Amino acid sequence: MRSAKLLLKDKRESLPMQPGQPERVDYTFESAGMRKLFLACEPLAGKRFVKVTERRTSEDWAHFVREIVDVHSPDAEKIVLVMDNLNTHTPSSLYSTFTPSEALRLLKKLEIHYTPVHGSWLNMAEIELSALARQCLSRRIGTQKELEREVLTWQQNRNEEAITVNWRFTTADARIKLKRLYPSLEKKKPSTSKKTIAKED
Repeated sequence: MRSAKLLLKDKRESLPMQPGQPERVDYTFESAGMRKLFLACEPLAGKRFVKVTERRTSEDWAHFVREIVDVHSPDAEKIVLVMDNLNTHTPSSLYSTFTPSEALRLLKKLEIHYTPVHGSWLNMAEIELSALARQCLSRRIGTQKELEREVLTWQQNRNEEAITVNWRFTTADARIKLKRLYPSLEKKKPSTSKKTIAKED
């Protein structure tokens, strides 16, 4: 999954905390650009991985996927990758970024599943992005270096605690809420109702 963070620099230095006086931060700030956040989580193991980038292109996504495969899960035989339907989240992004042999190597390690259109909330990484936004990003951060440091600290602390996702949305719930997305196995019965048509002479 991906998100974004607007970097905001203080125009004036804040006044440090003193006895009987809290830290004072000026309300004025200036924008320092937008940074993108790629996040992958392994819900059963209680692990998550976050990468900060300047852009959100197909190449950025491809490099993040290779990092998941080679750095975070080098011993995995198969990685089940659940993603939303963003146009950069495709195997073709791997082929346009890496050599054909490298792209094929990565794809052989992946089993890709896409959430339904307008159903990205089914991706557990959304829960982790929400936690990241609340616990780490809900304040001013002025530089990419500072953002990377804060995100890495959040990631390490959360991974050390091995916080898992308590997913309560069952298959039975899905078949009710997402009924229109599931194929019907019942044959449609022909209509036997009679229609009365009024005819004027």
